[in-house]
Amino acid sequence: MPRPRSLTPTLLAKAALAVIGREGPDGLSMRAVADELGMGTMSLYRYVQGREQLEALVVDLVLDPAQGGPDLDVGRRKNWVDKATELAVRAHAVATTHPAVTPLLLARRHASIHSLRWGEALLSVLAEAGFAGERRAIAFRTIVAYVFGAVQLQHLGPLGGEGTAAIAALPPDDFPLLADTARSARKISPDAEFLSGLRLVLRGIAVK
Repeated sequence: MPRPRSLTPTLLAKAALAVIGREGPDGLSMRAVADELGMGTMSLYRYVQGREQLEALVVDLVLDPAQGGPDLDVGRRKNWVDKATELAVRAHAVATTHPAVTPLLLARRHASIHSLRWGEALLSVLAEAGFAGERRAIAFRTIVAYVFGAVQLQHLGPLGGEGTAAIAALPPDDFPLLADTARSARKISPDAEFLSGLRLVLRGIAVK
């Protein structure tokens, strides 16, 4: 692959994302990205300081609205639950598209301007609803935990996967509730699972 004339942050991020897509986040390295770009590893250091900066660039790329990241405009007439739901659903959709990047979305959230803007948008919704101090911090962390935890759960243990099928086939005399719940769970779509769970989470957060 010929070396690009100028390595922009977007080109670097796309190369790093390609590596993660093939090899997972553990496969990301300066050498792997340099190989993806068709250049020497040491030359790459002219553009980035190391793997941590590459990870931040990937997070910024994935969350950039101009690159398909979540739109932060949720309007002014909706109640806070609707606004928080839209922001959560949009972030979940992006993370679901790149499940291998999910750990980086959490680990590098402080180093990505688009991650910070999404967080500010969600906190603004909570603040407008009257959340403040520790209550706002806990509400924010709870929503973030649900959004990105749901991505990991769907990626590693989907309801339509082998794990649910194995649990559904357990002896009902020994595991009556597990087996029955798994049989019901197999009928739930990923979108329905996420949205129903999100509604429960936000309903709980709304209780003072």
